[in-house]
Amino acid sequence: MGVIPYTITAADKEKFDQDGYWISPKLLDDETIDQLRGAHERIWKKDYDGAGIPLHVFKLSENPHALRKFDNGWWINDEVRSVVTDPNLGEMAAKLLNEDEIRLWHDQVIYKPGTSGQETTAGNVGWHQDYGYWRSSSTTNMVTVWIALQDTNLNNGGMMTILGSHKWGAVEGSDTFFEQDMVKLKQRFATRDWIEEPCILKAGQASFHHALTFHGSSTNFTDQPRLSVVAHLMPGDTFYKEGRVRHDNVRLLGPRPQFGQKFDNEFFPLLYSK
Repeated sequence: MGVIPYTITAADKEKFDQDGYWISPKLLDDETIDQLRGAHERIWKKDYDGAGIPLHVFKLSENPHALRKFDNGWWINDEVRSVVTDPNLGEMAAKLLNEDEIRLWHDQVIYKPGTSGQETTAGNVGWHQDYGYWRSSSTTNMVTVWIALQDTNLNNGGMMTILGSHKWGAVEGSDTFFEQDMVKLKQRFATRDWIEEPCILKAGQASFHHALTFHGSSTNFTDQPRLSVVAHLMPGDTFYKEGRVRHDNVRLLGPRPQFGQKFDNEFFPLLYSK
């Protein structure tokens, strides 16, 4: 079980630099996809591997259409761990970001319920920049690897990106993952050319998007959940930066973290070193 090796090409790098995201070829074989779908079922039932303690206490919402999001699934699930810490992911990220080392910032296990055609915003992911939540890290040069566990398009709530928005820099107030009114968010953030492009993925493909790329997703109109495993990756020398926004990862540096302290302990495994 793991990620199929792939060598980033000059065209891949050009696409990532220009648009702020790049879609990979198929990185997971069918057996691994099935195992990760099974991992989803076990995680939501709190059937954990090992004696690890989850980062957050997770409770299912009373709304059956609400998005489920579990951070650091690698702590408590072996299948998730084998994928989000895979060296092949690290090497691809290193090439796209022009970095010599890559570490795992954290992962996410995301489940978007199907509504069987019902209109609702309960499962929406608002337009946001990932770095809006990560301002305690010293660099914006980070990448999110969103791995589809089924064929994914707009009908089942696939992600949309805003082309070139990674060139806008860190936009104030872009930590809006949980704000579900996509129209209002667009009015707030579309102060430059706002070109939406859907991420159409086959099962096992991944979208690599820059930490500054605006993205979001809407309703899953099908009768099946949209499942994904996500790896957030950072350069190996990323450190804790002073600022207003403090991410939960900061407490993983110890009881008295220091500004300038690197995120380089066992909570942030090294995936790749040149």
